[in-house]
Amino acid sequence: MYSLRWRGNETYFYVMEPNRLAFALEELPIPLVYATHRIIRQTNAAFAGLFGYRPEELAGRSFTILYPELADFVMVGDLWRANFAGGHIYTDERIMRCRDGTRFWCRVRGRSMSKADPFSRAIYCFDPLPRPVETGEDVLTPRQRQIVTLASQGKTNAQIGGELGLSPRSVETHRYRMMRRLGLRNSAELIAWFAGLSGSGLPENH
Repeated sequence: MYSLRWRGNETYFYVMEPNRLAFALEELPIPLVYATHRIIRQTNAAFAGLFGYRPEELAGRSFTILYPELADFVMVGDLWRANFAGGHIYTDERIMRCRDGTRFWCRVRGRSMSKADPFSRAIYCFDPLPRPVETGEDVLTPRQRQIVTLASQGKTNAQIGGELGLSPRSVETHRYRMMRRLGLRNSAELIAWFAGLSGSGLPENH
């Protein structure tokens, strides 16, 4: 177990053991970012480098600069707001954008530090995924990418609809359009297509 504490402008992870070891955000080797109300407050070099920035260039900036489109930022916010409250840990997979415009898939895990407002204080970990953006996903809308991501987690149409603010029928319609566009016969093939994407859509420096 761990807790988060702040010393001035630095974010620290405290390991809940008798010696209470403390690790600064920068000391951890995985891409991590601390944010308030979806404004980046502090990152480590691993996170900033993933997107082609230096940590000081991201401090005080909105997460919008890391999304392909503003609509993606809004939709992800709606999804996380519904699942992220109460100090919960939540995970999704989405396409993000580097400084040079390159897009890549990543898995995002986050933990809210506030029960009342999930975005008021939160820590996020970004793991790049070796999944190409250039093939397949380009034929899907951002909403359809969200739906197939949630479906691949084993969620039903009703559960997906509840998270995205859609009716189960609308989710089923989206699934049908995706299968038709990709030439797939059923939802099982759609999920297998998504899970089976391989290769690398990441920039060379990732």
